[in-house]
Amino acid sequence: MAQTKVLVVDDDPAVRNLVHRYLANQGYEVESAADGESALERFDQFNPNLVVLDVNLPDVTGYRLCQAMRERTNAFILMLTCRTDEVDIIDGYKYGAKAYVTKPFSLGVLEAQIKALTDIPVDTLVQGTAKVLTFNGGLSIDPVRCEVTRNDKLVSLTALEFNLLHFFAKNPGRVWSREELLQKVWNYTFEGGERVVDVHVGQLRKKIEDDTSNPQFIHTVRRRGYKFEPPKPMQAHAAS
Repeated sequence: MAQTKVLVVDDDPAVRNLVHRYLANQGYEVESAADGESALERFDQFNPNLVVLDVNLPDVTGYRLCQAMRERTNAFILMLTCRTDEVDIIDGYKYGAKAYVTKPFSLGVLEAQIKALTDIPVDTLVQGTAKVLTFNGGLSIDPVRCEVTRNDKLVSLTALEFNLLHFFAKNPGRVWSREELLQKVWNYTFEGGERVVDVHVGQLRKKIEDDTSNPQFIHTVRRRGYKFEPPKPMQAHAAS
């Protein structure tokens, strides 16, 4: 089995070298970079499965670098940063990160997060089915091409957003708790993970809903979680 390839991006040489050596000793194939420019060069050449990415870099923010990497491949991005404010965490997920670890950190926990992300292929949920799902409201989901259209216009989704929407759409009307969604879509659970679900549902709504305050497809069920329930067809009425 091929080694998991990890790119470590951090401008602090102590942190960068510590993570590099630890992951290499655990059997990962590791490369590292100290700034955004060299990180993108190594990213294109190395084609990593996962990037451990600091937010504070000398030439670009980690958020923008995360976005640029996600536009290139489906590599997982794990933010490793001293920023702990909620708005920073939300920004990390908004730009495409799949996990967010704050400094100071445990090397063991960091590796556990990496394993949780890389052990499950991002397209696991959509393998084995070729059925295109179509719904009232102009929503269509093609699991083979991993494409979503709304009113015949292509919707740009990340791999995780697609898996989340496809999972919802395969189970219309079923209410899922945040914990269940973490297990079914993310394939792992962690403390504070409920907020991760809320962030991704919010981002998904922005892309497929006309009005996020009054969604047509993904509905919040108070104190329980979320459900996918597309608009019902218009009922024809006989003339009197």
